[in-house]
Amino acid sequence: MDDTTHGIRIRPGGLADAPATLGMLDRAVVWMNDRGNTEQWGTTPYSRQPGGVARVERYLTENAPFIAELDGTPVGTLVLDSGPSPQVPIPPADEPERYVRLLVSDRRYAGRGVGAALLAHAAEETRRAGVGLLRVDCWAGGDGDLVAFYRRNGFTPTDRFLAGSWPGQVLARRVS
Repeated sequence: MDDTTHGIRIRPGGLADAPATLGMLDRAVVWMNDRGNTEQWGTTPYSRQPGGVARVERYLTENAPFIAELDGTPVGTLVLDSGPSPQVPIPPADEPERYVRLLVSDRRYAGRGVGAALLAHAAEETRRAGVGLLRVDCWAGGDGDLVAFYRRNGFTPTDRFLAGSWPGQVLARRVS
């Protein structure tokens, strides 16, 4: 079930990938903070946030995780589920779906297409499952770069939501 795109190998993930995934999340927090974004994920490294480690371990064992690698080094993590997190206040889909619960790429490999390769893999996994809808939610604050990233990767904005003071956007992609 390995997929290779632009030298990126995507393989199934598991609990052993928790340290690498947490490292990517921690580096993402630093990267965002260095650019003035302290609202999306806060300022505390993900691995030190209350419940952060347990959440990643749960994602890697209870969902469908995939790891992107370059030359054997983990450079991205994607977690698919059958629906959104209960914390996302959106209406349920009226059909079966796959939902991106986590997508993170290692900022040290920015610009190499890791996120795009993982989203293409998510679409293929959705298609293989005989499901026609792939959805994701993301932070909709700041300059809208994250929403634009998903749009460039074939997603269309649908529902907006507010989780406390955190602005979110749900996006959907049809797969055939």
